[in-house]
Amino acid sequence: MLIVVPALSQIFYNQLFEKDLVKTMEKTRWFLKPNVIIEPLIERWYAWSHLISPATAAMNVVGRHIKIMKSYIQSSEIHEQAVLNPKMKGGPFMDYKNSRVADVKNLLDQTMIRQSDLIQLSEAILELDNMLKNNAKGYSLEGLYEKVPNLLKGYVELSYDLNNNASYRLYESLLYSSNFYKKGSQSIALWLTKNDERPFCLSTARLDERDVLQINIPFDHSGIDAISRMKREGGEIGDIANMLGIKENEIEIFESFFTQSEHPKYQKYEGSKVRMRYFGHACILIETKDVSILVDPLISYYGYESNVVHFSDIDIPDVIDYILITHNHQDHVLFETLLPLRHKTKNIIVPSTTSGALQDPNLKLVFQNIGFDNVFEINEMEKMQFENCSITGIPFTGEHSDLNVKAKTCFKIAINDFSFLFVADSRVVEPKLYERIHSVIGDIDVIFLGMECDGAPLSWLYGPLLSENLARDKDQSRRLSGSDFEKGMSLVDIFNPSEVYVYAMGQEPWLEFISSIKYTDESNPIVQSNKLVDECNKRGITSERLFGEKELFYNR
Repeated sequence: MLIVVPALSQIFYNQLFEKDLVKTMEKTRWFLKPNVIIEPLIERWYAWSHLISPATAAMNVVGRHIKIMKSYIQSSEIHEQAVLNPKMKGGPFMDYKNSRVADVKNLLDQTMIRQSDLIQLSEAILELDNMLKNNAKGYSLEGLYEKVPNLLKGYVELSYDLNNNASYRLYESLLYSSNFYKKGSQSIALWLTKNDERPFCLSTARLDERDVLQINIPFDHSGIDAISRMKREGGEIGDIANMLGIKENEIEIFESFFTQSEHPKYQKYEGSKVRMRYFGHACILIETKDVSILVDPLISYYGYESNVVHFSDIDIPDVIDYILITHNHQDHVLFETLLPLRHKTKNIIVPSTTSGALQDPNLKLVFQNIGFDNVFEINEMEKMQFENCSITGIPFTGEHSDLNVKAKTCFKIAINDFSFLFVADSRVVEPKLYERIHSVIGDIDVIFLGMECDGAPLSWLYGPLLSENLARDKDQSRRLSGSDFEKGMSLVDIFNPSEVYVYAMGQEPWLEFISSIKYTDESNPIVQSNKLVDECNKRGITSERLFGEKELFYNR
């Protein structure tokens, strides 16, 4: 008997709209193509942690998104010229080669309607801040609760510090339970990438494109886990299309994201040593045959040609025992990487904070509200022990523009008595602190140190949270900077490592859309890190600035 198999689009149609017919057809196993981007968006802007927490989301909607959209509508030509200037990379300019004024105006109009609650919340936060400046003079704050904006009543606690400076803290968990947490604004965009070229994500909204499929589902939707599994496990396109709510007119583009070609399987590490793999930027995988620990996941996709040799998501274990997050910046908490890893992740460890400060959102709440289970907070000098492995939170100083931010930690990972220290972007502002830490934890075998020692000014990342403009000279002095040669060497002198690796430099091409960094040989971070690497090597300490990929093995 001859069976005529319809075209793939027709198969989709049958699966979606004639389910009885599909039961009679032989099912085909499909795999998500290796170069499909699952891009998380919030109201069409690239999702990062400050767009999840309601209060920081409100301030960014008003202080970043609306400002950029209005600027583009008014002067799109200026934006088009600015993005061509390398010195303007990372600036507040939408990156579209042809005018999209009408589309941006439509997005702005929709934002003013759909985000009206957050716009009002932003106004209330500024009003509260101004009220405290004008009324809190060192006397009891109890009488000022009646002056708290109605929108914020029941969501804030007023307080003084020991110098009688008044402030407030947010009950962040209650804000997540209110109409200010906008799950309906969350979505994903599916598209195929051919290279690392992308607009700077914090300044350019994702407008409609012919080859991009917009799917309006929240980040905790099980469909994200299901489609992510299809990279390795395969599955039925009709099933996943139903789960994601794919419409009939979206079938053709949706089918283009799948292939019948199975991807290479991950080969579980079964060696007797500790394996370290560098995936770019601050992403490090520590593996033994018993445990896998992934630090600050930011992983390049595979499936397209690149002139940089690198590991990719095909090199990530099928089960990740622990993901560690050092701090709450967009190049260390990257949902584009984290959401596709959610289905294979057992535990996430994040730095602890309950400050309630606007600039210090709670990372545990962020992860829990986007669908992650088993999220654990770690405090400074707290140790978590797992058989022959331990993870210790180490104080993280600097790199946050002198703001009171507690959600940041360095990590010491020890396998038996062999130790790694991940310092991330910490700036060693007071070496004496690490001398005291050394007296508790002892020497370290391998140090990973970030040396992006120039950094952007405070306003680049935290500007939307400020209640009033900061003078330019003050803004320029308060930077998001890591350690330079002198500060980095102080760690080497204190912890006596046998190996030192400079990382988290944002040099890899797949980092540019999130960091806007592009160095030359004369760039200060390159000069400073070269000096550190040279000095370490002169002392007989193995040292290198990591780039692309690196694999090392250590006896436990």
